[in-house]
Amino acid sequence: MRKRPGGIQAMHRITVVGGGFAGLTAAITAAEAGAKVTVYEAHHTLGGRARTSPGPYRTNEGPHALYDRGPHWAWLRQRELVGPVGRVPALEAGRFRLRHHGVLRRTPPFAMLKLLRRRVERAPVDRDFLSWATGIAGEEGARAAANYAAVALFHHDPGALSAAFVQERLRRAASLPPEAHYPLGGWASVIDRMAARAWNLGVRIETLARVDEVPAGAPVVVATSLASARRLLGDDSLRWIGGRTVLVDLALRTRRGDAFVVSDLDAPGWIERFTAQDRSLAPDGEQLVQGQIPVGPGEGREDGVVRAEELLDLGFGGWRERVVWRRESVASGRTGAVDLPGSSWRDRPAVDRGDGVYLAGDEVAAPGVLSEVSFNSAVTAVSLILGRAALDLRRA
Repeated sequence: MRKRPGGIQAMHRITVVGGGFAGLTAAITAAEAGAKVTVYEAHHTLGGRARTSPGPYRTNEGPHALYDRGPHWAWLRQRELVGPVGRVPALEAGRFRLRHHGVLRRTPPFAMLKLLRRRVERAPVDRDFLSWATGIAGEEGARAAANYAAVALFHHDPGALSAAFVQERLRRAASLPPEAHYPLGGWASVIDRMAARAWNLGVRIETLARVDEVPAGAPVVVATSLASARRLLGDDSLRWIGGRTVLVDLALRTRRGDAFVVSDLDAPGWIERFTAQDRSLAPDGEQLVQGQIPVGPGEGREDGVVRAEELLDLGFGGWRERVVWRRESVASGRTGAVDLPGSSWRDRPAVDRGDGVYLAGDEVAAPGVLSEVSFNSAVTAVSLILGRAALDLRRA
């Protein structure tokens, strides 16, 4: 690999490839520390997996919620980048439903609750979740808990993943009061504020600028999917296991009595009515609903659609006659990394790739849940480039 110019001057210029959440986090962090930053984004809009469709049905292509105990929450709030967030009204929270043994319930099975007790031991990294949890809650309780955790996993077999990996996400997804907050207007509203912040800091942002080879002359943060980074860097080792999820987006005419959430405890899957917390996502008199159904290697879009419709039948009576808009898609490798037994985030592709190249995104070696991985990896990449002392001095 070619050598990059060293010295202080070179280190003050940073190139970021990718204008999603990770790329903008890296750009803002570096610019705040005094670096001159250029961001290249291949699409005509910023956001990456955090894009929101322009409407009238404002569906998110990736993340929906911010977890308020995550590090990115404090960082965004400090910079006034979160904006107004939606909270679930008490009435809607009472419409949270769980499918168990084919019928809707208001409460989870008692055995599953055993796994949410604070005194439960920390799960091991080297065992699968199902076998470890079965020893605490029995197989039925363990399977229900694994399937419930799918909302933060997007994987077709959560029980086969590392027990430590699943436990953290189960606790975060089931915490009371809820950690999830929903940016009004979708994640695009957060991205727009981040882009404005970057621009005000002097960051140069170029859209429709596909990068086919690593730019020379300055440290580079590659803030793309792992597959794109693999092609750009010509490094076949940049691989990690992810998930495939069928997304079913629906706009329904409003009807009283619709569920707020239907969580499937019989298999991984989730239906949520996002207009419950943000009415701006659909026109008046309509509700925006999304089904998220993880599918396995031998399954396709139709398999996920069938399961989503089963949940809709249970929680949204007469939904077929009320559909005014519908869209289906498969999110392949777009839902972040998952860790198998014996592995953790530390084993994923390292942020520092050598020769002045750094990775950021939700599939690399950084801790956190969902978008927190993107944030942590982006901040780590910039801290390695500029030095932690420079960043700490800037914060002071």
